Amino acid sequence: MVKNRNEIPEALTWDLTTIFSTDQKWETELEKVKKELSLVETNDKGHLLDSAETLLTITKNMLSISQKVEKLYVYASMKNDQDTREAKYQEYQSKATALYVNFGESYAFYEPEFLKITKETYEQWLEILQELKNYDHMFERLFAKKEHILSQKEEKILAAAGEIFESPSETFEIFDNADVKFPFVKNELGEKIQLTHGNYSSLMESKNREVRKAAYEALYSNYEQYQHTYAKTLQTNVKVHNFNAQIRAYDSARQAALMSNFVPEKVYDVLIEGIHQHLPLLHRYIELRKKILGISDFKMYDIYTPLSNLDYKFNYTEGVKKAQEVLAIFGEEYSQKVKAAFDERWIDVEENVGKRSGAYSGGSYDTKAFMLLNWQGTLDDLFTLVHEMGHSIHSTFTRENQPYVYGDYPIFLAEIASTTNENILTETLLKESNDEKERFALLNHWLDSFRGTVFRQSQFAEFEQKIHEVDAEGEVLTSEFLNSLYGELNEKYYGLSAKENPEIQFEWARIPHFYYNFYVFQYATGFAAASFLAEKVVHGSATDRQNYLDYLKAGSSAYPLDVIAKAGVNMESTDYLESAFKLFEKRLNELEKLVEKGVHL
Repeated sequence: MVKNRNEIPEALTWDLTTIFSTDQKWETELEKVKKELSLVETNDKGHLLDSAETLLTITKNMLSISQKVEKLYVYASMKNDQDTREAKYQEYQSKATALYVNFGESYAFYEPEFLKITKETYEQWLEILQELKNYDHMFERLFAKKEHILSQKEEKILAAAGEIFESPSETFEIFDNADVKFPFVKNELGEKIQLTHGNYSSLMESKNREVRKAAYEALYSNYEQYQHTYAKTLQTNVKVHNFNAQIRAYDSARQAALMSNFVPEKVYDVLIEGIHQHLPLLHRYIELRKKILGISDFKMYDIYTPLSNLDYKFNYTEGVKKAQEVLAIFGEEYSQKVKAAFDERWIDVEENVGKRSGAYSGGSYDTKAFMLLNWQGTLDDLFTLVHEMGHSIHSTFTRENQPYVYGDYPIFLAEIASTTNENILTETLLKESNDEKERFALLNHWLDSFRGTVFRQSQFAEFEQKIHEVDAEGEVLTSEFLNSLYGELNEKYYGLSAKENPEIQFEWARIPHFYYNFYVFQYATGFAAASFLAEKVVHGSATDRQNYLDYLKAGSSAYPLDVIAKAGVNMESTDYLESAFKLFEKRLNELEKLVEKGVHL
């Protein structure tokens, strides 16, 4: 039985008192920040460019308030996540979210006002007031967005309309998670259970094909039933993205989304082109799955079941020890931070009733880089631990080496740090294992991760790009159109007939990432870059490892492609992708040889 929160040992919970020692202090700080925000429009609006001094003062004040808002939000959201049933912390999170909106509205004047300055005047002010140079890259990024910033009045209207623009994704989330009820199916024990988002994955990993088939057909029967509603929410969300891109004078929604993080569109195109060239590798892996499972009429519901019968188990103490051993490769500076994470209770380890599912790394500039887990003792949990640790140590290095203005990093860089750790764990476990059945299980796990992250997320990215393009051209995103497009893409990627896998055409309806505005491609680029970097860290020189740490310390002090270049990756070149696919083929070759030897039997 899942424990209640008060039954979890304190040592296995995160220590949020290091953020605010009491709830009362959080409430006091909230009121203080609300008061500060209430004075912004009166004191600062219209005065940003009065002088070099006012530019500096208002900028520092804005960043100071932002820093406080983030800290308040982190405490509220994490308190809520540890037990989502508690009304008090639901209220805290709502108040913190409202504060974020208030902050955006209060400073809606900042960018339009700043962009009235000429480059010549700005350069003169830098000479007059040297302290402005501390914010030079931030201002440089604003100048780069100049042609896309609207008037103060228009920016304020858009900021106030933020909740309206979020309504399609919120409607999807509520409908998909709260209103839609899935049918009952039988599990491996023959017990009748109600299908949920949570248990669907485990049912799809079942060794019993009838269990997989029944769960798969039951799930997609719902998405088929409600396909028109899902199509309308997705279409409306796409229209929001295209509308915002159009009014800000971007060529496309994709350009607008990528430029917000200063990622060139070429990175996206290079990824999709590279994927298309290497789809035969995925087809080979699917054929190998057919052979191992002994299934001639292989279907999409056969994609997820593990090929190995080996059941890796790790208790948390063993997981901590293994994580410390594996991550020691980065050197003493990195290892000390990993040790602090375990010793200082950065991690909320166990599942409890009401706790948010899944895992994440969080925190703000002024807090520890906390992690939420739901430890079950599986091999996946060990990979999740080192993954989230990658995020947390990245955050810690950034915050310790950068001022607040550059003390964070875009998601484009974040996924590289976390999945590099995963790749190094795989490399370490393979190096340590002489048992062929263990190697078979590890290779299967890594190849499945690559398939699910690089190939699958690229498929999502290609679909996302296409639906934005056709909407911009005036075509209606009906469920029929979306079904047809998704079915064709799925057949291209997996080599499995769309006609013989009719349910998969509805998969687009259940993917929340299609509401995230060109977010998902970064999983694929991140994993591919991480495969490349893990090889450099494990097999390269001390200089390679130091270059990697320099990337972790850079935060957003430079453009993302310049930051990751510090670690030795050119994201506009196909080199890192070729390296990743080469590793995929190498490990696929080894798995095929083990199958020839009958290791899977």
